[in-house]
Amino acid sequence: MPSDNKSNSKPTAADNKSSSKTTSAENKSGSKTTTTDNKSGSKTTVADNKTSGKTTTVVNKNKTTTADNTRDATYNEEEGSVRMFLRGRPINLYAPTAEIATYDITKVATAPSSKLKLDWVYGYRGKDCRSNLYLLPTGEMVYFVASVAVLYNVQEQSQRHYLGHTDDIKCLTIHPNKLLVATGQTAGHDNHEGKPHIRVWNSVSLATVVVLGLGEFERSISCLSFSKADGGSLLCAIDEGNDHNISVWDWQKNEKGHKITETKCSMDTVVAAEFHPLERNQIVTCGKGHISFWTLDAGGTLYKRNGIFETTRDRPKYVTCLAFTQNGDVLSGDSNGSVVIWGRGTNNILKVARNVHEGSVFSICVLKEGSIITGGGKDGKLIQFDTSMHPTGYEAQIAEHLGGIRTVSEGRGSQLLVGSTRNCILIGSLSMGFSPAVLGHTDELWALCPHPTLAQFLTAGFDRIVQLWDSLSRSVVWSKDIAEQAQSAAFSIDGRIIIVGCVSGKWIVMNSETREIYSTHIDGNEPIQVAKFSPDGQLLALGSRDNYIYIYQVSDGARNYTRLGRCTGHSSFITHLDWSKDNEHLRSNSGDYELLYWKVKVCRQVTHSTQLRDTVWASNSCVLTFSSIGIWPEGADGTDVNACERSNGSKLMATGDDFGKVKLYSYPVKQPKSLCHVYGGHSSHVTNVTFLHDDSRLISIGGKDTSVLQWEII
Repeated sequence: MPSDNKSNSKPTAADNKSSSKTTSAENKSGSKTTTTDNKSGSKTTVADNKTSGKTTTVVNKNKTTTADNTRDATYNEEEGSVRMFLRGRPINLYAPTAEIATYDITKVATAPSSKLKLDWVYGYRGKDCRSNLYLLPTGEMVYFVASVAVLYNVQEQSQRHYLGHTDDIKCLTIHPNKLLVATGQTAGHDNHEGKPHIRVWNSVSLATVVVLGLGEFERSISCLSFSKADGGSLLCAIDEGNDHNISVWDWQKNEKGHKITETKCSMDTVVAAEFHPLERNQIVTCGKGHISFWTLDAGGTLYKRNGIFETTRDRPKYVTCLAFTQNGDVLSGDSNGSVVIWGRGTNNILKVARNVHEGSVFSICVLKEGSIITGGGKDGKLIQFDTSMHPTGYEAQIAEHLGGIRTVSEGRGSQLLVGSTRNCILIGSLSMGFSPAVLGHTDELWALCPHPTLAQFLTAGFDRIVQLWDSLSRSVVWSKDIAEQAQSAAFSIDGRIIIVGCVSGKWIVMNSETREIYSTHIDGNEPIQVAKFSPDGQLLALGSRDNYIYIYQVSDGARNYTRLGRCTGHSSFITHLDWSKDNEHLRSNSGDYELLYWKVKVCRQVTHSTQLRDTVWASNSCVLTFSSIGIWPEGADGTDVNACERSNGSKLMATGDDFGKVKLYSYPVKQPKSLCHVYGGHSSHVTNVTFLHDDSRLISIGGKDTSVLQWEII
C-alpha cells in the first residue's frame, strides 16, 4: 500500500514471511492451499487466568512469543474480544454476541471448496519491453504481461496461460521449431524461484521443459534468443545487471542446462540480442551507443567486434532494434530514425537509409516474401521497403492514443501483429489498416469496482484512463481520458452513475453509458482513497488521504450531491470503508491500523465499538475487522494486505497483497489460523480485488504491473 511508499519499492524475498507459494505452469489454475502462517497450523494453547477473564493465546511453535506478531492473537472470553498486533500496535476486534461463548481462537479454519481459475488476462507489456509478440502455429499470439505468458487466439476468442513465473517477465523468444518458448524474468519475492531465471516451455502442453540460471543472474533477463542455424540447440541471454553480461547456454544439457560461457557485453544498456539465422555461432547485440558482432568459438569463448560508424552523423545515441535480411545482412534501427544495413559476416556498413522515421525505429520485421517493415516509436508509422530498402509506397499510421510502435511481427496471411508503447496489441495490414485486439493500462492501477447488475467492471489508475470492461465478451466497452490520475471508483446503486476519486482530491461524477462528465467536486488536496454509496443509494462516503471521511446526500438519480459533513477522528489516511446494511453507520480503516465506527447522519464517531458488534455490514472491504482476522500473514506489517472483499453471497473472501498474490478464503475469516488458496499471476503488489455482481468471477488488478486478471470461481 502507498502508506510506506510500498508501491514504489517492492519488498525483498526476505520480507516475504507469508506462505505465498507460486504455482507451477502444469497446475493451470495456479492454486496452492496453504495456511496463512508458515507453520502449517502448528500451535500451542496457553491458559492465562487473568482477572479480566479467561484468555486464550495462539503461539508459534519453535518461536518466542512477542507482541508484534499477528499470530499472537489473544481472545478475552469475558469481553468477547480478540486482541491482535500489527507492528506492535494492539488492535481489539469484537466478536458478535452469538459467538462470544463458542469462539475458539485455536481452531484452524479450512480453505474453501471453491477455487479460482485464471479466465482472462487483460493487458500487454509494450511500454518498456521489446520483441515480445509472435504468432504460433496453433493460431495463438504469444506475449506477456505481469508474470503471465498469454497465448491468445483472437479468431476463437480464447486464451491459455503459462503461469510458471513468479515475477515480471521481461523478455520472450520462440524456438526455430515454433513449439518451444523461452521467457526470462526479473528478481521476485519467492526465496527460490524468485531469483532471475529463464524458463523454456512447451506452447502446446504448457509444460516446463527446463529452468535455467537460478542464482546465476544479477538483476533480470532483458533479451533472449535461440540459435537458428543449428536448429536451436543454444540460447543466448542478456542480464540487466551493471555489466550487462551476455551468456550462452546449452539449454538441453543436464536437468538444469549448461552455461557454456558468460562475458561482459557492454558498459551501457543492451536492448536486443539475436543469433544470426544463417551463420552458426554468430550473435548480434545492440543498445546504447553500440552494435556488436559476436563469434562463439569451438572452445566456448565469445569474441566481439563493434560495428564501425564511419561518420559522427550516423553514430546514434541508441541502436534500438535488429533484424536479418534473407541473404544474411544485418539490419539495425536507431534513435536517429535511420535503418542501417551491415554486410553479412562483417562489422561494416553497406547502406544507411536516413530519416525513415521521425524519432526512433523501435522494430524491424522482415517478411517471408522478403520485404521489410519498420515501426516508429514516436511517429506511430509502419513503413514497407523492398529488399534493397527502397520504399514500396505502402505505409500505415496507428491512432495516436494507442501509442507508438514497439514491436512488429508477421501474423496470419498478410496480417501484421503490432505491439504499442501504450500496452496495446493491434492486428491488420498496411492496405486495410489496424484495429486493437488488446487494450491495457499504462501506469499504476488502483481503482476497481463491479457493476451492480451487469457482468461489467470499471478500472482506473495513474494513466488518467477510465475503462469499462465486459467480463463475458472480455473486451473494453469504453475508455475515457479524464485528465486526472485516478485512485478509487464506485458505481451508483442502479449502475447508471460512476464516481471516480482522483489523486488531486477531485472526484468526478460520470454517466456510465455515455461517459459524459456531469460534475467535478473537490474535497481537500490529497487522494480520494475510497468511494462508496450507501446500500439505499441515498448517501456517498469518500475516504481521503487527508484523514477525513466526507459524507454527501445524493439526489436526482445520483447526479446531485450535497455535503452533509465530514467525519474526523482518524490520525492517519483512510484506506477502507464499509456501510452498515441499515445505512446508519460506517466503519473505516486507516494507515495506522485503526478500526473506527461512525454514526453517519451526524458525522460522529461511535467511541464504544462494542455497541456495533452485532451490526450487519453491507460489505467487508475493511481489512481490519473481526471477520477478516485470518487474512493477516505471520509477521505482517499492516501494509501487506492491500485489499479484501467479501463475495456477494458471503461465502468467500478474496485478498490482494504486496507479494503479487491473490488469496481465497472461506468467509468469515475469523480464525488467526485460516487456510486459503493462493494464486500467482500478478508481479507487482495487487492493489484491489472485487467479485462481480453474481459471484461468477473475481477481478484483481496489479499496481505497477498494470494488468487486470479475471478469475473464474469454480
